[in-house]
Amino acid sequence: MIRENQRLLNQINIVSDGAAVFLSLLTAYGIRFYLLPGASFSLPFSNYVYLALGMIPLHLFTYASFGLYESFRRKRLCQELSRLFWANVLDMILVLMALFLSREIHFSRLALAIYFVLNTGALGGKRVFLRLLLRHYRELGFNQKAVVIIGGGGLARRCLETMTRDRSLGYRPVGYVAVRATLGALKYLGGYGELGHILDRVQPDEVISAIPTEDYERTPAIIEACEKAGVKLSIVPFYAEYMPATPQFEDLDGLPLLNIRRIPLDNMGNAFAKRLLDIVGSLGLIVLTSPLMLIAAAGVKLSSPGPVIFRQKRIGKGKKPFYMYKFRSMRVNGAQDTGWSRDKDDRKTKFGAFIRKCSIDELPQFFNVLKGDMSLVGPRPEIPYYVDQFKEEIPLYMVKHQVRPGITGWAQVNGLRGDTSIKARIEHDIYYIEHWSFFFDIQILFLTLFKGIVNQEKLNG
Repeated sequence: MIRENQRLLNQINIVSDGAAVFLSLLTAYGIRFYLLPGASFSLPFSNYVYLALGMIPLHLFTYASFGLYESFRRKRLCQELSRLFWANVLDMILVLMALFLSREIHFSRLALAIYFVLNTGALGGKRVFLRLLLRHYRELGFNQKAVVIIGGGGLARRCLETMTRDRSLGYRPVGYVAVRATLGALKYLGGYGELGHILDRVQPDEVISAIPTEDYERTPAIIEACEKAGVKLSIVPFYAEYMPATPQFEDLDGLPLLNIRRIPLDNMGNAFAKRLLDIVGSLGLIVLTSPLMLIAAAGVKLSSPGPVIFRQKRIGKGKKPFYMYKFRSMRVNGAQDTGWSRDKDDRKTKFGAFIRKCSIDELPQFFNVLKGDMSLVGPRPEIPYYVDQFKEEIPLYMVKHQVRPGITGWAQVNGLRGDTSIKARIEHDIYYIEHWSFFFDIQILFLTLFKGIVNQEKLNG
């Protein structure tokens, strides 16, 4: 029943997406040429109809490639909307390139821009509506996956609590299999040896194995029983808390190897693309911001005695130290290598508080990027004093040093700047490291322009 529902939902999604693409372009045509002033009909309406028909298969193929027609029961809404946005960006780039190369077709660029907004908004709105509808539907007890949990220890309990805490996930535990009854509220179905008969009797949609370490020798028998019953099996490994969000397997002459920490930037092609973006981006930004840097340098020099550029040792990729450059925002003091800057800090000058508030003090870091010590996007580097402290207190803290540190990052555009939670920052940094893509970097740079430039610190006085 669940598979049939998913298939029907996918069919509705594909048909409605195609209709939205077609209607969005025609609506954009109407807005551009009938509602907005200065319209010039360079091409007949039929050309836009043909373009809309041609964009339907292009969009549907891209959406399928981006995983937008897979089950999103386990995916977050923001992840689905992000994929939709970047799929539309990619398709728009391809269409504009094709129109440019043709040279004989002159579609209105404003109409295409309106179409991009309408199409992204319509398809995004539709997905939000479907999520809300399915959430309500599942909370009423419909479209639920009947699940049998295998195991009676801590992992199984966590699995059960997650499913029962949020019914909108669409999982309905019907019982569990373990050595003995330990989970209390959930129905105990029997022991491991009875699994085959239990599956034949209960007929669940899915089995989730969350057995403890001491019972892992039973895994082959569990797999065999589920395959014999034709039931999907998912396994929660006992080392789940150490696994990345998207685990990667390699083959060692037929022996599968699980990479506990998958780093997309270990790929030479990915690393080259990111470094190229850093070089081109930092050079361009140095040129664009040079007048502002000259003004900031003069302001720092006049605000208090001391050097204009503040050099501070930070820990970079591979735990190697480097000197990060900033415009000095504080009076020269003896605590600069151990004292953390706070919202209200007597060491800051008035001009320094201003440039910190607007992130102007960080402009010299473009030279760090050009040198190769840093990247435009990545986890923020920390001074050695705090690295030694945090690596003992924060789980997975040192993972951030597997990539180049950045001027901005996923944590910063999500509001984690200044005196904020280190644990939350590391969680965002690890998400970035494991989910890196060229377009993810572009997304973070755009978000930095809109909400990541102004620091959380308040101006003194």
